[in-house]
Amino acid sequence: MSSSEAPVVETLVIEARASDLGDGFVVKRALPTIRRRRVGPFVFLDQMGPVHMPAGHGLDVRPHPHIGLATVTYLFEGRIDHRDSLGFFQPIVPGDINWMVAGSGIVHSERSDAESRREGPKLFGIQSWVALPIEDEECAPTFVHHPGASIPRVSRPGAALDVILGSAYGVVSPVAVRSPTLYVHALLEAGTTLPLDDEHAERAVYVVEGEVRVGEVAVTAGHLAVVPPGAVSITTGGPARLMLVGGAPLEGERHIDWNFVSSDRARLGRAKDDWKSGKFAKVPGEDERIPHPEELRGG
Repeated sequence: MSSSEAPVVETLVIEARASDLGDGFVVKRALPTIRRRRVGPFVFLDQMGPVHMPAGHGLDVRPHPHIGLATVTYLFEGRIDHRDSLGFFQPIVPGDINWMVAGSGIVHSERSDAESRREGPKLFGIQSWVALPIEDEECAPTFVHHPGASIPRVSRPGAALDVILGSAYGVVSPVAVRSPTLYVHALLEAGTTLPLDDEHAERAVYVVEGEVRVGEVAVTAGHLAVVPPGAVSITTGGPARLMLVGGAPLEGERHIDWNFVSSDRARLGRAKDDWKSGKFAKVPGEDERIPHPEELRGG
């Protein structure tokens, strides 16, 4: 049986929920929500910023674990230093792709670099989680960096389209996805009409900046429009920045507990216990950790 999500018969517009994580660092969460848990393999979509932190401050996401998913951070502005339990250190800058497949388990941290902290870091981008097919949920963890120059760009009238993951508009990303995937960064000029790629079963448009019409539906910044199958076009009045998201629905349900994703609820419990008891591998050179929420409640 495929995804438990009800088929979309008309465009569904979801407002991303805003949350301030401190130091004025704002995220907007478009997935998951009560109205829609996932689109294609995407189970999590957060907008970070835009934010300019005070001098001397920075992003400090301490080591934390993942299972059953792959993560992608796509930056429009700023820099984040990635470190993980496989021993990889990799700065990510606008246009680059860090493709981290958690599989059976990985731990990583995300921090601002020293130079950015001196000036006060600027951060603006999208963080997303892609759930893995059931047969890949327990694969060995991997990390691959793709520089921005390797990501294909498609030019259409009034549109610049970076195909981050999967396939769209006749090109294929070099990132080794595990299921059919649509993930495109789109910059549209004023007065542009862009047909939404129709090769994928599930599709959504997240408006980062500007305002567009998806078919006949107006969609403003900070909103995700999940569209039904069939031909649909995106039109702009002014300039806009979008993320096109989707792909084939994965077989079975996906459950989320904190940073863990799995088709098996019991697996989430084992991952939680392993993190609490220190069984996950550590990030070399880092002793800090983010406790599971149950630990903060005394559980």
